[in-house]
Amino acid sequence: MTLDLINPFDGSLICSLDHDSESDVQEKLHASHQVQQIWSRVPLENRISIVEEGLDRFRARAQETARDVSLQMGKPITEARNEIETVFDRANYMLSIAEESLAAEVLPHKEGFHRRIEHEPLGVVLDLAAWNYPLIIPINVVVPALVAGNTVLLKHSARTPLSGIAYQDAFKELEIPGLVTNLILGHSETARLIADERIAHVAFTGSVAGGAAIHRETGKRFIDCGLELGGNDPAYIAQDADLPFAIENMVEGACYNAGQSCCAVERVYVHSSHLDEFVEGVSQAMSRLEMGNPLHESTTLGPLIGSDALDHLETQVQDALERGATVVTGGERVANQQGNFFPPTLLVGAPNDSLVMQEESFGPILPILPVATDEEALERMNDNRYGLTASVWTRDTDRAEHFARHLETGTVFQNRCDYIDPALPWTGTGDSGRGTTLSRHGYSHLTRPKAIHFRL
Repeated sequence: MTLDLINPFDGSLICSLDHDSESDVQEKLHASHQVQQIWSRVPLENRISIVEEGLDRFRARAQETARDVSLQMGKPITEARNEIETVFDRANYMLSIAEESLAAEVLPHKEGFHRRIEHEPLGVVLDLAAWNYPLIIPINVVVPALVAGNTVLLKHSARTPLSGIAYQDAFKELEIPGLVTNLILGHSETARLIADERIAHVAFTGSVAGGAAIHRETGKRFIDCGLELGGNDPAYIAQDADLPFAIENMVEGACYNAGQSCCAVERVYVHSSHLDEFVEGVSQAMSRLEMGNPLHESTTLGPLIGSDALDHLETQVQDALERGATVVTGGERVANQQGNFFPPTLLVGAPNDSLVMQEESFGPILPILPVATDEEALERMNDNRYGLTASVWTRDTDRAEHFARHLETGTVFQNRCDYIDPALPWTGTGDSGRGTTLSRHGYSHLTRPKAIHFRL
């Protein structure tokens, strides 16, 4: 069975890859399991050095890897290069805190006893990575998993398998080879793999339905899983907001990567005193985005991943219109043009129970709803089943702190959005998933505590 990779810009065939057979999977799993038992006994300092060497090999092919990202999923080449730099920002931070995060915790003195907590590796980690950020999604798991003493089986999205191969190649010919192994599998084969007792942990980034399926499979064996399932992230433009700054960031937060980001800004609540000026500013900023070939340096908005994404966005827009919203700009796919293009779309007045305000859009669409007070904004921001990030645009830190206390979400921003700081835990609430990557807590999620209790 083969996997055909189709370029979302021109519909051309990029390449065809063979799916792993059952014997291929068993061979790769056996090898990863064997290597992990050797790798876990390597001193932490040496593991860090070997991982750094793998990252150096990854960087050596950065330009080719960035081009493959653009070809596979349509990200503009400038953004693909930015993604590679983000890979190293996150990797370097996680390496910098590894010794402290993984050090044994020695408990306070108790007469006649020695007590400490060790952080043991889990074993073989199965990382199921999504296509929208095909390089930085895996790095959230690969580096901390390896440094902690695990090995990684990387099953990338069927839309971006070349990114999985890039990771495998980078870690293939090191002092201890086979730390990262790429897999090309379908859903049923993945479920069978999760059932194998040699899989110790599953990390998944994708849809709520996909996460629910992974959770059911891991629950059969009582192993842990990390689930990052997206969001419908709100922003609030308060009465004292720096409006030009907020407008610039709202458009980037909604349209970067063609809006195909789990933490993209997907709904904005604007203090009614700013509504007209905000709408005008966003409309003008959106008009400056340039759709086109993602390999061209001038392109700032690439195609969506597939025609089904266009159908999804048009359904949301139509629902909003039927509920009284107005389209200021955009609103339907670009006809008679090569590629899966949806223009930057600005909606005003979609009610809070409309599809676009409640469900993930995953496209360059920004619905705006006016509010009269902070409390109205807070109530509407929390009226959603997702909880990944939320942003508050205000000069008043006390106001931001008030929202931070009451927003039901994984990350609260003040005057920032659509950004992941590796020093902070990446986590969510509600249907945005469970578990944590990045920060020192990311190491906790990829290790198990072992209690050492000695009577002296």
